[in-house]
Amino acid sequence: MNGSVSSTTDPGSGARRRSAATRDAILTAARERFATDGYERATIRAIAKDANIDPSMVMRYYGNKEGLFAAAVSVDLQLPDLAALPRDDIGRALVTHFLSVWEENEVLTALLRVGVTNQAGAERTQGVFRDQVLPVARQVCPDPEQIPARAALVATQLLGLALTRYVLRFPPTVALHRDEIVAWLAPTLQRYLTAPSP
Repeated sequence: MNGSVSSTTDPGSGARRRSAATRDAILTAARERFATDGYERATIRAIAKDANIDPSMVMRYYGNKEGLFAAAVSVDLQLPDLAALPRDDIGRALVTHFLSVWEENEVLTALLRVGVTNQAGAERTQGVFRDQVLPVARQVCPDPEQIPARAALVATQLLGLALTRYVLRFPPTVALHRDEIVAWLAPTLQRYLTAPSP
């Protein structure tokens, strides 16, 4: 009986395609707007207009600007290959690289601001840590079972520095010269990554 066979395979597939297309349009518009205007000046209304949708749809999918930013932002820390470096230079190389990347990429500062106030931002920051910092730590840590803890300790130092220097802007931290920061932090990161377990 031909009447019993439906020509559509999944009645919900069209709605899912429209939903995915809407999300993609929002994220594309958000990336362009954040890149052009920066985090502070970009607005949900402007992003929605760029995506040709109602602002309520942005709120429906992403909750608020912080959630949208966390979903839209792409961060590549471009961490160096630590295995290619002399072992004693690892801490210095990491701190030096971190300062260069952070001071040239305002997206990182915006992501950190969002990460400390918004769950989606926190999850995005955790993803950067998991996908980029952990693999680098694996290259040099002497005890594989402690790699996550050692990488997390590295993150405490680098994110603590970023928070106090670029977000909260503590005057003594801002006043530190890059060479001073490297001199203070490099031995600590070196110990976290390469020293025997305490």
